[in-house]
Amino acid sequence: MFRRTFWFTTGVAAGVWATTKVNRKLKQLTPESLAATAANKALETGARIKDRAVGFALDVRDNMARREAELEDALGIGDPELPAPRRYTAIENRTHPKYLDSSTYSHNRNEDH
Repeated sequence: MFRRTFWFTTGVAAGVWATTKVNRKLKQLTPESLAATAANKALETGARIKDRAVGFALDVRDNMARREAELEDALGIGDPELPAPRRYTAIENRTHPKYLDSSTYSHNRNEDH
């Protein structure tokens, strides 16, 4: 009697465990779950690539500054004088309303009609 009860209980427990496992797997394979998983993986990959790219850019900048210092020392060049900043833009936008004479330009769109 106890053997039958033991094996019956073991079979029920195995069936519940297997059913739960299969249901979890089926939920993971729904289109919504697959889309969410793919989106999360893409975000993780993008963040990892961004971190590596930023690290690479910082390494390049540091090595560039170090190499420039080495070349300046080797050539005997000190800090060169930088040109003075421009006071005026190279090309001015004359069509912008701030450059037009306010007496000849009217903002009334109905004036010409």
